[in-house]
Amino acid sequence: MTILVLFVALQVCDLATTLLFLHQGASEANPLVAALINTSLHPAIGVLFAKLAACALATLAWKSDRTRLLRHANLFYIACIGWNLLAIVRI
Repeated sequence: MTILVLFVALQVCDLATTLLFLHQGASEANPLVAALINTSLHPAIGVLFAKLAACALATLAWKSDRTRLLRHANLFYIACIGWNLLAIVRI
């Protein structure tokens, strides 16, 4: 369960840093999330929808005992959050 909680916490951190990143005038690099942002009423809605979908998929992975997949996803999101923080500092 801890690995899933960590995944959700990383999603919250990624949501916050992404919204700050977008607020400073940067653009989303993920084409799927960028499309959600462009078709929603507010950028936060598009990013939040992507985060909720990611959490739903992570829950399915956890229930099917795919902890290795979640471990790799967590490492990926740690890198994404770090990237966002670096970009925020540089803008």
